[in-house]
Parts: sequence; C-alpha cells; structure tokens
Amino acid sequence: MSSSTPGASAGLDPAVAARLKRTADGLVPAIAQQYDTGEVLMMGWMDDEALHRTLTTGRCTYWSRSRGEYWVKGDTSGHVQHVRSVALDCDGDTLLVKVDQVGAACHTGARTCFDEDVLLPAS
Repeated sequence: MSSSTPGASAGLDPAVAARLKRTADGLVPAIAQQYDTGEVLMMGWMDDEALHRTLTTGRCTYWSRSRGEYWVKGDTSGHVQHVRSVALDCDGDTLLVKVDQVGAACHTGARTCFDEDVLLPAS
C-alpha cells in the first residue's frame, strides 16, 4: 500500500493518537530496540497509520520518506522485526518499539545502524 503523504489512521486508538506529537509532516520517530539485549537497532518514521499497522500486525511498519510509501520491515529483505512492545515517551514525540530482530536491521546489512560511526566526546 502506498501513498504520497503520511496521514492519520481511522484505526489508531483515538486516545493514543491524541497523545502523539508529530512533526510538520505528521511523523513520529520510532526507535527499534532488541527486546532482550537492549541493543538499539535503528530509527524509522511512523505516522498514525504505520503505528496502527505495527500494533495490529505485530510487524514493524514504517513510513519511507524517500519512497513516499509504507514499508514493512523485512518484506523484501527477510530481516523481520517481530514487535514485543511499543511505548510512547513522556513527551509523546518518540516511540520505542521493542522487537525480536531477525537478521540485519540496517539497510547496509549491519546488525544495527549505529555500529559504524561512533563519535566520541572531547576528553
């Protein structure tokens, strides 16, 4: 299913939708974290519909800003994210999605998107 712009979902619980603080584009950052190790895997964008799909299917659905469409993690790569829980932060502007990651989370083939460029603070 594709669309040119992200949007609202008739299916998302209105109480959850009311708590979300979205960007001007209607998006909320979603951090994917390995549920059992705490490893931070990646960050993607969700709108109301992507969050609704994530909650109802048990698979992470994101909004691709570059492609302008929804994508379910793993549909083409086989690197699936099985959702264990979803939490909204205290400000309502970030989601934490705890997943059981199958294979690589990063589009480069790395386990996580945060392995390559570690920036160290000045000492």
